[in-house]
Amino acid sequence: MNPEALFAVALGIAPPWEVVGVEFSQASKRLDIRIDFPQGAQFACPVCGAPMPVYDTTEKTWRHLNFFQYEAYLTAWVPRTNCPNVGCGIKQVVVPWSRAGSGFTLLFEALVMALARQMPVNAIAQLLQVHDTRLWRIIRSDVDAARAAEDFCGVTRLGADETSARRGQDYVTFFFDMDARKLLFGTHGKDHTTVERFVADFEAHGGTPEAVTDACIDMSKSFIKGLQEQFPNAALTFDQFHVIKLMNDVLGKIRAEEARQFPEELRKTRYLFLKNPDRLTGEQEQRLRSLTRFDLGSIKAYILKLGLQFVYCAENRQEAEILLKSRYRRAVRSKVERIVKLAKTVKEHWQSILSYFDSRLTNGFLEGINCLVQAAKAKARGYRNPDNLIAMAYLIAGKLEFPQHT
Repeated sequence: MNPEALFAVALGIAPPWEVVGVEFSQASKRLDIRIDFPQGAQFACPVCGAPMPVYDTTEKTWRHLNFFQYEAYLTAWVPRTNCPNVGCGIKQVVVPWSRAGSGFTLLFEALVMALARQMPVNAIAQLLQVHDTRLWRIIRSDVDAARAAEDFCGVTRLGADETSARRGQDYVTFFFDMDARKLLFGTHGKDHTTVERFVADFEAHGGTPEAVTDACIDMSKSFIKGLQEQFPNAALTFDQFHVIKLMNDVLGKIRAEEARQFPEELRKTRYLFLKNPDRLTGEQEQRLRSLTRFDLGSIKAYILKLGLQFVYCAENRQEAEILLKSRYRRAVRSKVERIVKLAKTVKEHWQSILSYFDSRLTNGFLEGINCLVQAAKAKARGYRNPDNLIAMAYLIAGKLEFPQHT
């Protein structure tokens, strides 16, 4: 078997295409494989599929998988057809070894996608000697193609969360299917317009906003506004960890204010108030008990935080509402301005807090995905473009089905 026939078999080249030449240069560390077709060959019209003669040709080159340690390239005269059928006209034929518009073979792109799941793109670029911008085009193109085949018709419970794309106020928002535990959509920003963009994408993939019954979010006003407008039948569930975080934030501010008034008593107590009683050492427990002698807002806030956590131990919504009412009344009677203000916030979102006991949804899974995305970003030393971060998030959590190129 001559080299041309051997490489034709290895590359899967089928008639009318044929390998007509192979050149290897050790000096330039490059293998060039030339592909052509015989005179008089016909190709299917890219629009209607009718067999057509060649109208004209253009020479193109594609990067292929390395041949051992040497870079390999395929070069071919790519024909255009001139189909007389309505809507066809002059169109370039799509070659079987590459997608339209790409400078890489399908197998090279498949390698890039496999590596992108395991290592930073800039490391892949150094390994393959290709600029990372070109690799990101491959990744985003394959992600877009895989997402185009997604079907959201069975999605009924959603989750939404934002994460930072870069330092400062640059954010991206992710929307998840809480039952399938997969990323549905990522977009720039974190205001209510992100929900509008998600709905457009959701409907484009067969999703029905009216069929969504639950949505788990933090207490972001923009998420509340967007979801209430776009998903009229969805009951909002405020993630319990964000509710507790609000209480911890208030506790931290009260402690910081009182530490300036009572520096000796509250010295080095910042992390003490963040712990639950069962996590305290004997010394910490004794010190916390000694602080109860003073009429401190910090102690009142700490007790209320524990009480709010206990609400989530309730077995059902009715029991939880009784417990929450008790904590609410105690917070209002505390006469600590920050605690009273938080109690009013809880009252304002009463139903969405209690919805947890119906839906049992939390954002814990979403936070875990955000950690993975941020870890990938840190490993890559950041992404120049938020679109790259979103593409990586789809690879990590989108559960997309990519074509297997052989």
